[in-house]
This record gives sequence, C-alpha cells and structure tokens, in this order.
Amino acid sequence: MAATVNRGEIEADIKQTLGLVPHFFSTIPTELLAPEWEIFKKMELGETLIPNKYKELIGVGLHAETKCRYCSLFHTEAAKLFGATDEEIQEAVHYAKASLGWSAYINGMQEDYDDFAAELAQVVDYVRSQG
Repeated sequence: MAATVNRGEIEADIKQTLGLVPHFFSTIPTELLAPEWEIFKKMELGETLIPNKYKELIGVGLHAETKCRYCSLFHTEAAKLFGATDEEIQEAVHYAKASLGWSAYINGMQEDYDDFAAELAQVVDYVRSQG
C-alpha cells in the first residue's frame, strides 16, 4: 500500500525554504509533489558536485537557447543569489551563443563525426602534452 502524502507538510517545507509556495508548485498533483520538491531542493538549492553558482550559470546559458523566459529569469536570479556577477552572467550567455553557433555550423556542414572525434582526440593529446 502506498504511503499517504501530506500535501500540507510538503507545502510547509516549501514555504519555510522559499518564503512562499510558488504557484507552479501548487499546481503539481499531490502524488507527485513530494518527489518533485525533493529533486528541486537537491538540484536547484542543494550542494552537489557542481557548485550552485556554476549550475545556475549553466542554466542561464541553457535557457538562453531554449528561450524559456521563466527559466531564464529563474536561473539568472538564482545565479546572482549564489554569487554570480552581471559580467559572469553575460559571459555564460555569450559562451552559449558561441557554442551554439559552432553546433549550427558543424551540423549544417554535415562534418563527418568520426573524423571530428579523431581530430578532437589529437587536439586533446596535444594540449595535454603542452602541460
């Protein structure tokens, strides 16, 4: 038998952590709220292998591409909360733009993947040998 989920307890934890229960949490079905909150708390707020500031800068760059204004706003503000400067945020977006440009070019030109992988291995070996 499945354990009974106490929505009120979960929402109390959300409120204690965030100061309120954001609307997007209030619309999650009760049976899914506990696991969604735990994932959010761990990945977005908790310490993981990647420091929070860098996770949020990744989110800034990622959502510059997905063009999700909700996620862009969230990750920009979260990056600032975790110590990112406006210059670092700008660099994350510029890095995403540059990386996406190369992706468009290499895919558009239909570069041979195996050749690309072999050349990349040579580059990595060379850079490592330079110390």
